[in-house]
Amino acid sequence: MAQSEHIFRSEQFAGRQFGRSDALVILAVATLIYGGARLAMQAPVVVEGRDISLAPTALPIYALFSVGRMLAAYALSFLFTLVYGYIAAYNRRAEAVLMPLLDVLQSVPILSFLPMVLLSLSAILPETIAVELASVVLIFTSQAWNMTFAWYQSLTTIPVELREASGIFRFNRWLRLKTLELPFGANSLIWNSMMSWAGGWFFLMAAEIFTVGQRDFRLPGLGAYLSEAAAQGDRRAILLGIGMLVLVIVMLDQFVWRPLIAWSERFKLEMVESDNPPTSWFLDQLRGSRLVERGLARFWRPLVERVDQWFIRRLAPLGLAQMGEGQPGLPAYALLIAVAAGVLYGAYRAAAMLLQVPLVEWGWIGVGLLATLLRVIAALVITLAWTIPVGVAIGTNERLARWLQPVVQVAASVPATALFPVVLLALLAAPGGLAVAALLLMLMGTQWYVLFNVIAGAAAIPQDLKYTAALLGLGRWERWRTLILPALFPFIVTGAITATGGAWNASIVAEHISYAGESYYTIGLGSLIARATADGNYPLLLAATLSMVLAVAALNRVFWRRLYRLAEDRFRME
Repeated sequence: MAQSEHIFRSEQFAGRQFGRSDALVILAVATLIYGGARLAMQAPVVVEGRDISLAPTALPIYALFSVGRMLAAYALSFLFTLVYGYIAAYNRRAEAVLMPLLDVLQSVPILSFLPMVLLSLSAILPETIAVELASVVLIFTSQAWNMTFAWYQSLTTIPVELREASGIFRFNRWLRLKTLELPFGANSLIWNSMMSWAGGWFFLMAAEIFTVGQRDFRLPGLGAYLSEAAAQGDRRAILLGIGMLVLVIVMLDQFVWRPLIAWSERFKLEMVESDNPPTSWFLDQLRGSRLVERGLARFWRPLVERVDQWFIRRLAPLGLAQMGEGQPGLPAYALLIAVAAGVLYGAYRAAAMLLQVPLVEWGWIGVGLLATLLRVIAALVITLAWTIPVGVAIGTNERLARWLQPVVQVAASVPATALFPVVLLALLAAPGGLAVAALLLMLMGTQWYVLFNVIAGAAAIPQDLKYTAALLGLGRWERWRTLILPALFPFIVTGAITATGGAWNASIVAEHISYAGESYYTIGLGSLIARATADGNYPLLLAATLSMVLAVAALNRVFWRRLYRLAEDRFRME
């Protein structure tokens, strides 16, 4: 692992500035938002939502509905992650467009885009199908980005000697994915999958019940149950809903995440086995089951062998070369021209809509942008201050992890939006009022991105490096400076990027809150977006959303991408 006296200086690894790719991506996003707004105007003027029962007996079926939506969104997110991250990591031409696009996508405020997606779908599809699809899309957008960043980071930090070994053995793309890339990225993918589910739970209330003007869209589920309970000020129902949510999260932790973490221990890149590897009672039961072993031997392993043979026959070995970039053909150029024409037309129409925004509202946007930016920075500083030491403690101490990981998983997954109405009442009378409450909600919704990435990074530190540090007699500070922080650096950057994007998204629910029929809001861009959504003010919604996208994309390109390059160049483990 690279070490130097000035281990975190990054001047020599300056990231790329804004270029044509960024401009094209932002124009494309503006076009999509405009197109969604135009379709949204054709949606039914009045939509009556379903009745959501607050009876405790409705909770089990609501939980089943919510888990089903989360699972569908996660399946889409995982597939998107593998394909998108793979192309971005191995094709430099594609990376020049895909990574700026990913920066923009993760910076697009989900809750400002949802009404246009929902109303657009309701204009062309039956209401029930439109609402279900929109819900899955919203949950997908809260899950996919951090997984994709983590997968991309894993692919770009694979040690060179392992790549050379795969070339010497003449692996094709499938075998390289199966035997090198997925195992190397397994730990990070699993921890970020846990974070993705936590992010999905956070936005579940918004995904299952949404109001735009006189249009009330509702889906039966835990999110709708909690949202309805908060709207009625029913604290008993809120506690019951949170209790059911915690039960679901604990079951997922014990039956899914803990077994996966224990199973992925085999993929750690180290020459010395860990003293206290992660364990899972459920995985132990599965491994000891003769029925499971027979099922694997009779069905799963033959299926895997057939898939391997199918890919071996159809994919040529890669040798020592990376994925070829190739030359685009005539159809690709034709498609590019058509897309560019559509983007330019959409951008022109979006600009016309932006001209409808009065100057005074542009002033509100500027002030709100500054206020929200300050809250995002404060939330990130507080997050880094506590998540790095706590994450290292959990990731390097299996006994501690055995107790704290379920607690962290539950705490991260409980939607802060469900707890916040109660917390809000206590904070309104305090100094700072809703401004402090908004910062707290943003912190509650984003700190977990960094924590889970730090835990994954700490757990991935090879045991032999730990032994070497102990043999050298390194003090606590030296060990942190030369081993822990360099090893964690790529994970911290990945977590911080997704955390800041999440903080901007969380600002929409943090700066404008409704509880028991009352609405509370503070100065901020999220508050403007929330009010524009509620009022159906599409020009203001477009202007505020694009302002947030531009601000986050600029921060990512000017600051975070430089740190990403630094992580690739100086902190690759090899």
